Amino acid sequence: MAQHKSAKTRIRRNARAEAVNHSRLARIRSHLKDVDAAIASGDKAAARAALKQVMPELMRGTTKGVVHKKTVSRKLSRLSARIKKIAA
Repeated sequence: MAQHKSAKTRIRRNARAEAVNHSRLARIRSHLKDVDAAIASGDKAAARAALKQVMPELMRGTTKGVVHKKTVSRKLSRLSARIKKIAA
């Protein structure tokens, strides 16, 4: 158990940060699932709309340090390619 005041503060601070990061990641994953569902249904318009919803969430995750920049780039690229393949 932490004894120093600064160590106790860090424990509380880390717990708050973990909660925020976890909720942010969960939100990103939910949006990604929406895009996958739209792609699976074959609805190109819905897939594009879902992609527009997930883009800012992913970018915000990158800015906040939850997700790596190249991971976001790769995910968006692959999703865009999958949406492009859907018959119009």
